[in-house]
Amino acid sequence: MLMNKKILICVTGGIAVYKAVALVSKLAQAGMDVKVVMTKSAMEFVTPLTFQAMSRNDVYFDTFDEKDSRVIAHIDLADCADRVIVAPATANVIGKVANGISDDMVTTILLATTAEIWFAPAMNVNMYNNKAVIRNISRLRTDGHRFIEPSEGFLACGYVGKGRLEEPEKIVEFVHAHFTPKNLPLAGKKVVITAGPTRERIDPVRYVSNFSSGKMGYAMAAAAANLGADTVLISGPVGISKPHGVKVIDVESAAEMYEAVNAEYDDAAIVIKSAAVADYRPAVIQPQKIKKSTDDAIIELARTTDILHSLGERKKQQILVGFAAETQNVLDHGKSKLVKKNLDYMIVNDVTDPEGGFGNETNVVTLLSKKGLHKPYPAMTKNELATILLQAIIEAEGFGDCNDC
Repeated sequence: MLMNKKILICVTGGIAVYKAVALVSKLAQAGMDVKVVMTKSAMEFVTPLTFQAMSRNDVYFDTFDEKDSRVIAHIDLADCADRVIVAPATANVIGKVANGISDDMVTTILLATTAEIWFAPAMNVNMYNNKAVIRNISRLRTDGHRFIEPSEGFLACGYVGKGRLEEPEKIVEFVHAHFTPKNLPLAGKKVVITAGPTRERIDPVRYVSNFSSGKMGYAMAAAAANLGADTVLISGPVGISKPHGVKVIDVESAAEMYEAVNAEYDDAAIVIKSAAVADYRPAVIQPQKIKKSTDDAIIELARTTDILHSLGERKKQQILVGFAAETQNVLDHGKSKLVKKNLDYMIVNDVTDPEGGFGNETNVVTLLSKKGLHKPYPAMTKNELATILLQAIIEAEGFGDCNDC
């Protein structure tokens, strides 16, 4: 729901500017188009180049520096924003806007925009409690502006009290909640998703694993959260940023994943098993590193628990979805697993396809169901595909209308 939303961050001069850098980074990672305007004082703490690197957009600070001759910069920025966030919001900028003063680019934009403005104050506790500041905040609230309350704690000035800029993660959560529709089809439903590989230890420095990147499972988790689900992602070892709004449980081995999935299974509405769980593990884990020798080494392997099959045996109200990564007779194997494991849906892909498989940004799959659905999907990004697959399942199960998803 955050993809391509246009957020304008107005950065004013205070030590909390360093948190604004993290805020811009996290909003950009969430898919938002973030632009930054700075006051002269803010540039005493952090350079515009830092915000440019985090936002991947030009940074603005001079009202008379027109980067694009086709538009007036401060009016264009004011008009284009879906939301304006002042972070940190100093007592100075709060006072200026409350009294209609526009003497720099930030305050000019704040008076020109019709977008909703959120102020995130950060200042000394005594300044925050000053009657003039309280009066200015009250006036801005009356004018319809919103405030992200500062937190309490140790302040840079040495005082302890209320005045710390709210943590960037919290501000992102506020933005996400604001832009998330309340009538999403998976609202109030728990969705459990597994992703990534598992690692089965041989000794303290070696393991058996596979090439799964976890990208498809993480995309499914992000899509489920965007569709309103209370999403739990059980992840093997991957190098991917955690999706916003998703509870992530990190595991390593097939046994750990089995335990984690079972702990989350009973009250789940949908369970999507996209992890590439190892079918075999070393029968004995050596307590010390196996030293190399001139002889060949033989490792005895034992079967791991088939997690998906065990979930199918226990299935009650859950909609159970599996992934089948195959290299030959793809559809035949997928249909066989669909029946054998008592699944509702099976998503099948050929990992030898150059546009699909492990590690790629795209995937090519076919969605099968126990009711006879057979829907192939062409190559597309895993993020796009995850949303489409979930929408197809939602509509087939009657969870809601995805026309506005």
